Amino acid sequence: MGWVRDREALVKKLKDEGYIKSMVVERAMLNVKRHEFIPEWQKVQAYRDIPLFIGYGQTISAPHMVALMTEKLDLKDDNKVLEIGSGSGYQAAIIAEILTKGRLYSIERIPELVDLAQWNLGRAGYNNVHVICGEGTRGYKEESPYDRIIVTAGAPRIPETLFEQLKEGGKMLIPVGGRTYQELKLVKKMGRKRIIENLGGCMFVPLVGEDGW
Repeated sequence: MGWVRDREALVKKLKDEGYIKSMVVERAMLNVKRHEFIPEWQKVQAYRDIPLFIGYGQTISAPHMVALMTEKLDLKDDNKVLEIGSGSGYQAAIIAEILTKGRLYSIERIPELVDLAQWNLGRAGYNNVHVICGEGTRGYKEESPYDRIIVTAGAPRIPETLFEQLKEGGKMLIPVGGRTYQELKLVKKMGRKRIIENLGGCMFVPLVGEDGW
């Protein structure tokens, strides 16, 4: 019961602060048990609004950033989505809650985290997520184009390969900037043109790859 109360209190806080705006995101964040996606020694902090280390030099994003990014993705229940950076699978689980008819492909470069994300998502019952070991900057051409792309690592620029894998009218969220501080960009594809909205500062681990770091 403690986990439920803590999760409800966190979601209320994020609503009050304006990060959660829609019922669909609120429901997803209430349903996904964040404490099941973090190491045992971090569980006491599961419902604090902070990023947490999950091993291998990687982190699980702060809940306010997960809420913000999920809202800005503007997901439809039948979307095909590409996620770059599976981590422990928490953001993927939030998206999977919304994709009742859609599918999520999640790319992770660290094999141990591929296994962890698959285990966490399978244990939580999300069968509409495919976790693939690979280099995120290359995307996943096999299932492209995508309605939405979400990148959970900071890149020095918007990778052209990922932009090409967006559907016409599709949206991509990506942190762009330096290795430790970035600006979160919302990129909309209109033909060959990029319509870019700056959503403010953020701090993500570096995106590693041929069009990353």
